[in-house]
Amino acid sequence: MLANRVNEIAASPRLAMGKTAKEMLAAGEDVVNLSQGEPDFQTPDNISEAAIQAINNHQTDFYTATSGLSELKQAIAKRAKADYGVTVDSDQIAVTTGAKLALFTLMQVLVNPGDSVVTPAPFWVSYSEQVKLAGGTMQVVQTEDSDFKITIEQLNQLEQTPKLLILNTPNNPSGAVYTVDELQAIVNWTKEHDVYLLVDEIYGKLVYGQTQFHSVLELTELKNSQVIVINGVSKAYAMTGWRIGWALADSQIIQAMNKILGHLTSNPTAAAQYAAIEALNGPQDSVSKMQATFENRLNYMYTAMQNIPNISIPFKPEGSFYIFFKIDPDFMKKHGYQNTNEVSMALLKEQLVAVPSGEGFGMPGYLRLSYAKSEKDLTKAIQRFKSFFTN
Repeated sequence: MLANRVNEIAASPRLAMGKTAKEMLAAGEDVVNLSQGEPDFQTPDNISEAAIQAINNHQTDFYTATSGLSELKQAIAKRAKADYGVTVDSDQIAVTTGAKLALFTLMQVLVNPGDSVVTPAPFWVSYSEQVKLAGGTMQVVQTEDSDFKITIEQLNQLEQTPKLLILNTPNNPSGAVYTVDELQAIVNWTKEHDVYLLVDEIYGKLVYGQTQFHSVLELTELKNSQVIVINGVSKAYAMTGWRIGWALADSQIIQAMNKILGHLTSNPTAAAQYAAIEALNGPQDSVSKMQATFENRLNYMYTAMQNIPNISIPFKPEGSFYIFFKIDPDFMKKHGYQNTNEVSMALLKEQLVAVPSGEGFGMPGYLRLSYAKSEKDLTKAIQRFKSFFTN
């Protein structure tokens, strides 16, 4: 018999949808796969070449430190200084095999069975399941669709003061970005109530229009604090397959993470670490190029979707590369859909467009699309959305 914890967690709806879409593509079906949060850009050549050179020089043949190469931690600290003007010490950094592993490890470090963890909905699908695996309970705060942000008033109304608050800015799936004043208020609240604050900033370099991204690192010291920052190279550097992420926190938290990581992966993949060093230290023009391209795609999709009946976009995304759009309840009722999971599967089967449903993100009634796809695919998706939601 399998362990109970396996039955207590849900499979990732995004991965399940992506798997189905890829199987249909492999079978020759013309699927437009907007389900995965993955840049359609290739990893820049200078980054790949750095990994190849490290392999050829036999720098990747042996274990590295559990928390990552010292050169990579120096590169992370250097990037934090350049981007946010803050100083991060080497013992405040843990490099992991993807940002998801950093999050998982932190749940194991911070959450005891029965501890309460709070996060606003919509939220990234793995937060709730990682909390369950640590034995914690999730308090989900429903946000207003005018901005999809949690407020201090809502935090003050919580039935139970949490052990940990998880914040994601820019947000997946909504694209909401917290202002510096909103972040400062949340930092102050967590300090006042002795709550850990985990801020997932993986999309921090992908913001649009007049929006400015502010890292929580700008607002508080890591030393002797309960603030943890998650980041990585997957999104901004088109390196999803390389699996390098990191956590920045007080050294005691990092030491605790390293104890667990030593029993999980021993160390992140060496070749990928050398690639990440080049990503952080090398030219940043590829990041700017991707950001500009994503902004153009956002504006195109946002405008085009205004003309599609039975859907609405309550909030224009400010960051990440997703649009979280709402389905008219009357449309669902008319066509016999019980939830947006059913709408999502119908879209895939009838129109060959893959988009995950809002249920997995803690907000039923919505679908999430990724516009990190080619203009050709996005145009095709708009045509198919029109056909589906009009008929």
